[in-house]
Amino acid sequence: MALVGAVAGFSGTGSATLNGDELATISAASRSLPGMFELARHIDGHFLPYYLFMHFWSQAGTSELWLRLPSALAIGMAAWFLVDLGRRLHSVRAGVIGAGIFAILPSVSYYGAFARSYAFAAAAVVLSFWALHRALERPGAARRWVLYGVAVALVCSTHLFAVLVLPAQLLLLRRAVAVRMLGALAVGCVPAAVLGLIGYGERHAISWIPERGPEVWLKFPKMAAGADTLGIVLFVMALAGVAVLWRASHQANHVNQANQANQVDQAGQADQVGQAGKPGQAGKVWAAVLAGWLVLPPVLLLAVSLLLTPAYVDRYLFVTAPALALLAGLAVAGLPRFQVVAAVLVVVIGFALAFPEHAEVREEDGRFENIPWALRVIKAEPEDAIVYGQSQLRAGFEYYADSLMPVDVLLAGSAPNPDGFGYPEGSDVSGALEGRERVWVVWRGTKQSGLEGDSVARVKEVEKAGFELSLAKHSGNLPGLTVALFTRR
Repeated sequence: MALVGAVAGFSGTGSATLNGDELATISAASRSLPGMFELARHIDGHFLPYYLFMHFWSQAGTSELWLRLPSALAIGMAAWFLVDLGRRLHSVRAGVIGAGIFAILPSVSYYGAFARSYAFAAAAVVLSFWALHRALERPGAARRWVLYGVAVALVCSTHLFAVLVLPAQLLLLRRAVAVRMLGALAVGCVPAAVLGLIGYGERHAISWIPERGPEVWLKFPKMAAGADTLGIVLFVMALAGVAVLWRASHQANHVNQANQANQVDQAGQADQVGQAGKPGQAGKVWAAVLAGWLVLPPVLLLAVSLLLTPAYVDRYLFVTAPALALLAGLAVAGLPRFQVVAAVLVVVIGFALAFPEHAEVREEDGRFENIPWALRVIKAEPEDAIVYGQSQLRAGFEYYADSLMPVDVLLAGSAPNPDGFGYPEGSDVSGALEGRERVWVVWRGTKQSGLEGDSVARVKEVEKAGFELSLAKHSGNLPGLTVALFTRR
């Protein structure tokens, strides 16, 4: 199933081109180590562990497929641990079905072929729940608690908001394991404390995120699954999966009590009765833990947004997708009969329901910033100029350009700014366009965002320099890119 998961993630690459976030990964990873630490002092500090990994990974190349391969491998790891976690909680069948459902999610195809850390975060989260189950299984084995602490540290290092799954694990806290569990959590959360302080100091970097209200929870099933109908169906199944695990635990409890009643060894009876019901009780708690894994992150992220700074973005919650899939798998595995047939139907019908979304993420504009399209729109003539509405767009055009580009008249340095992803530019647009008859202007957003109002300042500066709009085209999906040609009046 690990291979199936990895293939499912990697298949999402399709012809989808890199977007601005992925180009930021290239920009950060291609810097020297001192340059990366300097960048982290100003922006994206909480991504530093991922950028460090990609710094060494990208030494072998920066092609789309190579940059996205680590995310696909992370999805494969998540699928592998999901299978074994399902086996531990219910049955091998539950784990396999859960991993199969995980593999057909459009969100998995998207983030499994995305050169950012979201797939890493999902894999680390699954690993942490798996490691915690192993540690509680043999609480006296110190190495298992060390592994759990390492898994928590990975959760905290892959994405800052991935830590929102950890409160669900506290439901498993018991007096007998409190010292070991809390110690492992405390050590593992050190990266979260450090990166959290850095991220809070750099919250200006997410100032673009609008304030949200509880209505965003209505979109949560779609976000986790990556598809509307499939998300709703799986969310209902996930609730049924909680009930299945709870019922199975209740039945196990009754069996254990019956076995204890039939024991004839009176000397050991008291000790055995003391242990009675523990497997069943633990299973009930795990039902609540899996439910918390699924629903607590969006609740807590909205609380962070309301109390500290707006931060509710759908992709920050991809870590809930494995829980959605596993709980749905538990629901199918808990059927009294025909589980295999039902599993096949769920996977096949689920994929069919989400087929439009699968096709969309594999389109050239599947990441919503289609730079190759923009390059095809630009029909450059000799002495044409180009001006970028947002300086950081330049990196994408440099990455994909395979022919002569218009003259980048504002560029004042070949390297990006040390404190961000933009490039040093001249401020005198009129002077830079002196003697030019045509200028191409490219910006992130709709036509209206640049042509109406003053949200894209460069457009107004080009108009003030004596140019008027000749044509404008938008790539389609929002926010997308707009390419406009201005000619001298």
